[in-house]
Amino acid sequence: MTAATVLVINSGSSSIKYQLVDPAAGTSLASGLVERIGEETGHIEHKYGETVKEIDGPVPDHGDGLRKVLALFDEVGPKLSEANIVAVGHRVVQGGKYFSGPAIIDEAVEQKIRDLCPLGPLHNPAHLKGIDVARELMSNVPHVAVFDTAFFQGLPDEAATYALNKEVADKYEIRRYGAHGTSHQFVSGAASEFLGRDDLKQIVLHLGNGASASAVVNGKAVDTSMGLTPLEGLVMGGRTGDIDPAAVFHLVREAKMSVEEIDNLFNKQSGLKGLTGDNDMRGVRERAEAGEAQARLALDVYLHRLLKYVGSYTAVMGGLDAITFTAGAGENDSHLRAELVARLAPFGVKLDEEKNNVRSKEAREISTPDSTVRVLVIPTNEELAIARQAMTLV
Repeated sequence: MTAATVLVINSGSSSIKYQLVDPAAGTSLASGLVERIGEETGHIEHKYGETVKEIDGPVPDHGDGLRKVLALFDEVGPKLSEANIVAVGHRVVQGGKYFSGPAIIDEAVEQKIRDLCPLGPLHNPAHLKGIDVARELMSNVPHVAVFDTAFFQGLPDEAATYALNKEVADKYEIRRYGAHGTSHQFVSGAASEFLGRDDLKQIVLHLGNGASASAVVNGKAVDTSMGLTPLEGLVMGGRTGDIDPAAVFHLVREAKMSVEEIDNLFNKQSGLKGLTGDNDMRGVRERAEAGEAQARLALDVYLHRLLKYVGSYTAVMGGLDAITFTAGAGENDSHLRAELVARLAPFGVKLDEEKNNVRSKEAREISTPDSTVRVLVIPTNEELAIARQAMTLV
């Protein structure tokens, strides 16, 4: 009998990422990406085994994109009619205070995701497009929403609450929601499994173009760096991370900038890109190594922010057993890992340089046996995590 599979869909404003996953085996059977939806020329890439099929042409909307994807499964494989799909799992960034786990998508759940669009204006509307189209085209299987915020829904009140006027905060649902929760939950669980302990005090550093940190005690999140939106926290590819909110008032008064202009500035034109013109860590590092002072400063600002979160989360948890690096830069940038651990050397954290320099897709430890904190690299797999969460409901 064919193993049960889940089709995982991550719908963005102008893109659809998808993957057919075998949750039990932990394997990806096929994957792909639809890009530049609504532009003059779109691009679709579908991978199955050794076969890669690419198509360039107009993709006017998400419905057209998903129809083309389903046709590629039939043409290139594997045929979805023979794949024993038991669910479609949808990534949803913002679940607010309403979802502490995955949810079967019905009209009420879809409406709640729609109601939360003001808290996730860059993401939730796009997710809804993908959900609507997928439910129409694949109406014979349950659709499950898996929320980025769910892992952090149970944060302690002292961590989730801003010191904002309570009436205003309650009326407009302003609190710390976090993001990347699916990744943090997956990676922190994998770290516990790797170390054979479920009583860990650990910090997970999800360092990609978007970056976030979490503090996890005994498998439960007790703090996270992203807040009401994914803007808060670490320095990112295009986002400021932590910044004095009064910078907004200053730019309104002195630069006569609109809310939309400041939103774009903070979310898309800042971070590494704002400091160097380049939002890719690899490019910034190359320029720093070539002697460019501004690129080196950007890396130092990035590291300084990381160090502050590691220190504060260690205090919040009352100790630290493990630090885990994950996501694009976390998994692949050995220099970044080495520089952060070097700043933690006064606390007895030590890196095995040889292990740190190994490139691998496997979970691994990169600290020395006498390090006071275990340092790990664990590849994240949000698609597998979404598929497995979807399976718990079907």
